[in-house]
Amino acid sequence: MISRYSRKELVQIWSEENKYKIWLEVEIAAAEAMEKYKIIPKGVSSIVKKKGKIKVKRIQDIEAKVKHDVIAFLTSITEQAGIKARYLHQGMTSSDVLDTSFNLQLVQSGKILIKDIDQILSVLKKKAKKYKLTPCIGRSHGIHAEPITFGLKMASFYEEFKRNKKRLEDAINNISTCSISGAVGTFANIDPRVEIYVAKKLKLKPEPISTQIIPRDRHAHYFSILAIIAGSVERVATEIRHLQRSEVYELQEYFSKDQKGSSAMPHKKNPILSENLTGLARMIRSYAIPSLENIALWHERDISHSSVERNIGPDSNITLDFALYRLANILDKMIVYPKKMIENLNFTKGLVFSQEIMLELTKTGMAREKAYRLVQSHAKVSFSKNINLKNLIMKDKTITSKISENKINRIFTYNKHLKNINYIFRRVFK
Repeated sequence: MISRYSRKELVQIWSEENKYKIWLEVEIAAAEAMEKYKIIPKGVSSIVKKKGKIKVKRIQDIEAKVKHDVIAFLTSITEQAGIKARYLHQGMTSSDVLDTSFNLQLVQSGKILIKDIDQILSVLKKKAKKYKLTPCIGRSHGIHAEPITFGLKMASFYEEFKRNKKRLEDAINNISTCSISGAVGTFANIDPRVEIYVAKKLKLKPEPISTQIIPRDRHAHYFSILAIIAGSVERVATEIRHLQRSEVYELQEYFSKDQKGSSAMPHKKNPILSENLTGLARMIRSYAIPSLENIALWHERDISHSSVERNIGPDSNITLDFALYRLANILDKMIVYPKKMIENLNFTKGLVFSQEIMLELTKTGMAREKAYRLVQSHAKVSFSKNINLKNLIMKDKTITSKISENKINRIFTYNKHLKNINYIFRRVFK
């Protein structure tokens, strides 16, 4: 991923140096197990651990000649560790190293993404409670519907990211497997106890049955969860973008003192960070498709998945980490305008209370369809002539004969729409 959308910790996880470092950890753990079960002489793991250093450039130079990354890696380690290193990789196949290591990188990345989500949850909880009873208009199809609160919006996002955290924890658990089963996965040339030892050492679980590779449905699950989380990021970003539009302007992204919004128009303050997140979310979701297509490989293995994972492994994790971190900062620093929310609530002259008038009429015995048509006729006049709906209702004797003036006055207040906010919050923040 380009450095503009990358953070150091994730970049380090997906660096060549860290990849080879994990390969070495896998090989050393396997050697320790083989020594324990008297498959290879004692001292192999300790000398490799002491003398084997990661030399990325040397590995790349060897690979340029032999055209095989794992052989190049083993050759480089053997050059340093000496003749005893010939016992490394005994009975193993390349995928034992590659797949176990790839899963470890996904686990390392996933744990950081969990921390990112925790930060978003913390900010959303704080904002939800702060604006718990701050009324604003709820919209359906982009049109004013009925009153809600801004805190309720935040609580909705909070609950979604709670689900995302659980999804990601499940995906990390699902991907935390290790395969040290040799060619085509039969353990023909390696003791199954080696796999058990390596898995325990690396805090993984033995893959119950591998072919020559770890089944790719596990990876498809992980990358699909990243795509879902990216969808949630975009949902929040889209809401911020909408609410910052000039006609709405209920909130805005933080705009620093020296920041400039447009090269042409000095007045502009654009929601560029949220727009950026929308674009990044598209990228992350796009990586789910190739991960799903990686599931169906030929027989016990092929490497059509390899080039895909070399790209989507780092790019999806690094990009989502950046997006989550940016979203947490946007939410934490965003500027909220409660007065503008009230102004927008009142924009439609009481149309948002139409349902309550209709329902009250049905309670008096009027057929629902008749009540609907009656209220709708007044709503149309209110909208087209910019007249307060309440005034029109008060002049309709059919309505006032059934609903008292005091009742109508109580209907045209926001309190009823806020009465169960505490109930919802208890469910979300229990």
